[in-house]
Amino acid sequence: MKKVKTKSPTKIKSRAAAKNVEMNVPYRKPALRSEAFARALEDAKSCVNDRESLQALFNEAASKAAAVPREPFKESWPYLQTMLRLVRAHHCREYDQVPKDALLWMVAALNYLVDPFDLIPDKTVDDAAVIEFVTDKTRQTLDDFMTWETTVSARGGDSG
Repeated sequence: MKKVKTKSPTKIKSRAAAKNVEMNVPYRKPALRSEAFARALEDAKSCVNDRESLQALFNEAASKAAAVPREPFKESWPYLQTMLRLVRAHHCREYDQVPKDALLWMVAALNYLVDPFDLIPDKTVDDAAVIEFVTDKTRQTLDDFMTWETTVSARGGDSG
């Protein structure tokens, strides 16, 4: 009699859990796999070291953020505002404690936000997905910056 091999319940649960985790991986979201996001990330590499480009991006992103509906951004809305303040403070040389990789991700997110030819033009759903992803990747940096802002504010605006 031939013995039939069956999978153990533990292995089946492990595979199901792994598949569930895989489906929730942020890069599975179409906006993050789009050519527009790849372009935003590539553009960010040159923009982070170019003060003029960074200023122009900040201005455009701040205008766009003021005009888009908040609803699609949900809990990442305050972090989008924080990204804008951090990029401005970094540009103005008021805040230099941002890791280069975190700054790169934030600049890429802002590039995507202002891109009129992103995955879904003139819709904020994909923009919100990118902001949420970058918020997750840079949350500690954003939280540290907000702490710094609070400290500076408590000292009366002296950033030194």
